[in-house]
Amino acid sequence: MFLPFFLALRHAGVPVSLREFLSFLEGLAAGLATYDIEAFYFLARTSMVKDERHIDRFDRAFGEAFKGLQAIPAEAVLEALALPGEWLEKLAERHLSAEERAEIAALGGFEKLMQTLRERLGEQKGRHQGGSKWIGTAGTSPFGAYGYNPEGVRFGQAEGRHGRAVKVWDRREFREFDDRIELGTRNIKVALKRLRTWARHGAEEEFDLPATIRASAEAGYIDVKTRPERHNAVKVVLFLDHGGSMDAHVRQVEELFSAARAEFKHLEHFYFHNCLYGQVWHSARRRWDEQIQTWDVLNRYGADYKCIFVGDASMSPYEVSHPGGANEHWNPESGQTWLARARAQWPANVWLNPVPEKHWQHTPSIGMIAQAFEGRMQPLTLEGITQAMKVLG
Repeated sequence: MFLPFFLALRHAGVPVSLREFLSFLEGLAAGLATYDIEAFYFLARTSMVKDERHIDRFDRAFGEAFKGLQAIPAEAVLEALALPGEWLEKLAERHLSAEERAEIAALGGFEKLMQTLRERLGEQKGRHQGGSKWIGTAGTSPFGAYGYNPEGVRFGQAEGRHGRAVKVWDRREFREFDDRIELGTRNIKVALKRLRTWARHGAEEEFDLPATIRASAEAGYIDVKTRPERHNAVKVVLFLDHGGSMDAHVRQVEELFSAARAEFKHLEHFYFHNCLYGQVWHSARRRWDEQIQTWDVLNRYGADYKCIFVGDASMSPYEVSHPGGANEHWNPESGQTWLARARAQWPANVWLNPVPEKHWQHTPSIGMIAQAFEGRMQPLTLEGITQAMKVLG
């Protein structure tokens, strides 16, 4: 019965295995999602989606597999509405407060409301707007959308308005989490997780089940073992271009920075302008009396750090290639000299560029920095961040 659903998932690019599909069927057979579309959806998603990036693909395949439900004729709808009274009562108890249930009972009760809906579906022949009886939009009818009634059933409305509907009969809408959509802090965190390297250190406070079983079997009695908690051991030094043409990309960089701070316990960040020179800053204000010597940064953080540069790489080519080319000060050594030193200090390095990749060829300086990084420049997109994490790993 659900084989077309399984095939739709595979066609949409969700890497669901036959074992996972069988687990889903076992859950249905065990009664985990009986007469409950929400439970059915979450059972299917939990059983067959292993990666958050595939949630959007799953939702689209789910909608495609069950889209025929939207074309059910009126007669079938009437049959579907003939649900057991006990089920409807339980549904009402779950979603309504005692005061709301009492008010519905005073107005005729939930059973009366559903019976009236069945009758209206059978009598109504077309679209209706306004009025107080038929299923339609506006008006004061208990059935429809964008109207008002003390209690009713809502159809075809994006969201609640007065909070008076006792039942909502609508199709499900899905939100995208795919790796091809625009950036967001949540999505960036998912991409950055690819760089995790777990290590155990600190106090031995976490229960170690395998070691406990092993030790107990050897000792002949329960011998509880503990171990240090796992932590993300990746160390990152992050250089952020700030000011000038980067003002147009502030939101993207802020989201990346926020996600990076949440994901990496060992994160050191510095600001620069256009290209790396002899000074960097901890503060985005970049005050000249708050400079940090780049040599100090290179000497302070070891080669075990991952190095990430974030910038649009859009500047005069002389800012990269020539001493004195910087636009804010006289730089005794060229930008590409300092970039080479940084890459030598941190062999695991990458440059993330917020400029769309299709425009890179129009700016000579982007090509120069991309060449300096030997092809390790990636676009500041979810796919680009994912590729960058693979390069750094």
